[in-house]
Amino acid sequence: MITAAHQPDTRIPRRLALGAVLAALALAAGASPVDATISPMEEPAAGSPRTIAGDDEPGVWSWPVSPVPEVTRPFEFPDPYGPGHRGIDLAVPAGAPVLAPDDGTVHFAGWVVDRPVMSVRHPNGLISSFEPVDAVVEVGDAVIRGQTIATVAAEPAHEPSGGLHLGARADGEYVDPLSLLGGAPRAVLLPLAG
Repeated sequence: MITAAHQPDTRIPRRLALGAVLAALALAAGASPVDATISPMEEPAAGSPRTIAGDDEPGVWSWPVSPVPEVTRPFEFPDPYGPGHRGIDLAVPAGAPVLAPDDGTVHFAGWVVDRPVMSVRHPNGLISSFEPVDAVVEVGDAVIRGQTIATVAAEPAHEPSGGLHLGARADGEYVDPLSLLGGAPRAVLLPLAG
């Protein structure tokens, strides 16, 4: 006896067939996969929200350094007790000013294990964190978006090449800072070549 749980899933072949029909209709109408373009990301100055070209939604945060740096290591969602990368790494030289990504209050400034860390609590419940940094403000200080709050520490370096680690938490959970900066482009499905 075959139960409902053991029935073959017929939805996938139907969806593939529907997709093929829609692609054929688009090509018959003169559409070409080569005609599709993807808008480049705009590079705003630090202190202003980052947007994606054609996107009406600015980021919640502004970039913490200027000019907007290269992301050298992306966010990797962590397992609850396992590995992951709970933020993004930015190519920023030692001594560069670190700017508050939004208004808030300095929540922590000190050493965690072997590196100088700083965090800012924002009114919307988000917490931004930075390492390694030499804070120029103190715990409890109010900060405003774009204000210099620290400089990137020369020692200890975050990575062999140096740089700044930017972390973000919402309601105690780590989130990808790029999603707050407006720097996580939306997924775009492209037609199959064939």
